[in-house]
Amino acid sequence: MSWSGGDVRLSEPAAPGDFPDPFVLWTGRGYVALATASGGRNIHVRSSDDLRTWAELPDGLPRLPQWSRPGRTWSPAVLRAGGRWVLWYATVEPLTGRQALSVGVAEAPTGPFEDMSTSPAVFQAELGGSIDPSTFGDRHGGHYLVWKADSNAIGRPSTIWGQRLSPDGTALTGEPGKLLAHDRAWERPLVEAPCLVQADDGYLMLYSAGKWNSPGYSIGVAAAPHPLGPWAKLTTERPWACSDHVAQGPGGQESFLAADGALLLAYHAWQPGRARYRDGGTRTLRLGRLELGSDRVGLSPLE
Repeated sequence: MSWSGGDVRLSEPAAPGDFPDPFVLWTGRGYVALATASGGRNIHVRSSDDLRTWAELPDGLPRLPQWSRPGRTWSPAVLRAGGRWVLWYATVEPLTGRQALSVGVAEAPTGPFEDMSTSPAVFQAELGGSIDPSTFGDRHGGHYLVWKADSNAIGRPSTIWGQRLSPDGTALTGEPGKLLAHDRAWERPLVEAPCLVQADDGYLMLYSAGKWNSPGYSIGVAAAPHPLGPWAKLTTERPWACSDHVAQGPGGQESFLAADGALLLAYHAWQPGRARYRDGGTRTLRLGRLELGSDRVGLSPLE
């Protein structure tokens, strides 16, 4: 795929309040959004009929598995498989203090999800841990999980990994593969938060890069013929989406299909001039419309 970039316009907050690493899906009856732990919850959940007015719902994961501990429950992702809703998320492996991936199931996309695991589903201890899971279903009916090996936590370049999921979405099959690495100047000091998008001639990956609590946090794009690669970065010299006068530090993105079939993007961003919590900022939910072309990816606010 040749690459000319694309027009990117960031959005105003879709709702007030902290809602980092958002995952949004259309359930057939309404929209559900899940986010990283905040306000005493393990998984923050909201619902909406129109993507404009959001209602707060109870904790989507009231109890963590016995092997984990509360405090850092991050980046939820949900898929429908095997007649149930499946939640992948990151949580603490207490013996090392590093992050690991775990999985729970529920009868509804809002939860409550139940995680009965006795150990992590993915834990790359030698790579600094594992975070930022994202689920993806391709046009052939296959399901995949992509995630970040948190190597920057141990002073090494971070990497993006992927693996095929079992038909019920609760386990990995085959072998994991490394898809991308932090190797570009504009990405410094890390890459993370991958999500996959189906394109006409293959697949796109949107990934976050930079320091999460800074205006330099931004989004890059890579392309591949298959969800597991080989992946080639398109944003080799500069990011695809970066801070502007509307939002700072966009990232934590996930694509989803709206009720009308439109391809949308959920992401978080800080308010201009307040790209840290200690400055009074919050990572609010933002929503935009993705526009895929043969050599570009556009993003525009919802009308």
